[in-house]
Amino acid sequence: MKASELRQKNAAELKDLLLEMRKEQFGLRLQHANGSLTQRHQIRRVRREIAQIKTVLNQLQDKSA
Repeated sequence: MKASELRQKNAAELKDLLLEMRKEQFGLRLQHANGSLTQRHQIRRVRREIAQIKTVLNQLQDKSA
């Protein structure tokens, strides 16, 4: 998801999306530990999306403060 798309969402939507991404990250880590993960690049993609969401959330908090 692009940063511009994330900036159009409100804080509640971003928090829900962050929770969803963290669940996906956990699942990918389990698959990697079991040796059943074939697309290892997915771990990096999810980690970057989490970072983008957290960045936008921090920017929203800075604007409101």
